Amino acid sequence: MPENKTKPTKMSVAAFIESISDPLRRADAKALVKIMQNAAGEKPQMWGPSIIGFGSYHYKYDSGREGDMPVIAFAPRKSATVLYGVAAAAAAIPLLSKLGKHSSGKGCLYIKKLADVDPQILEALIVKSLAAKRGTAKPHTE
Repeated sequence: MPENKTKPTKMSVAAFIESISDPLRRADAKALVKIMQNAAGEKPQMWGPSIIGFGSYHYKYDSGREGDMPVIAFAPRKSATVLYGVAAAAAAIPLLSKLGKHSSGKGCLYIKKLADVDPQILEALIVKSLAAKRGTAKPHTE
């Protein structure tokens, strides 16, 4: 079975954020670190070369594949910032219509600019997703 490529690293979160060339994307990353750290009660950690995660959990699929992933995370990409694990909980789904400008797919939320979304709704999404994940440590099925 192939090994999971997304693993925690010793890379500095602050150095990674400072290396983001787009000033708006860099500012959004700093703001998301504060929001997610406050909600999760966990310090940020780099997962792979470009994902900033908070907390971790172990998963095991029926197929036998298993590994560790951050409970919630985000990655500032060129086209959008991708938020992982914040839109998967059933309780979070009704909030998506109130969030603002975003797109979603396969448990990910895509935001072009943090200013496009309601920060209180985003924080509520994160909190509800954290509560659901901490209640059951099982991510989406493979």
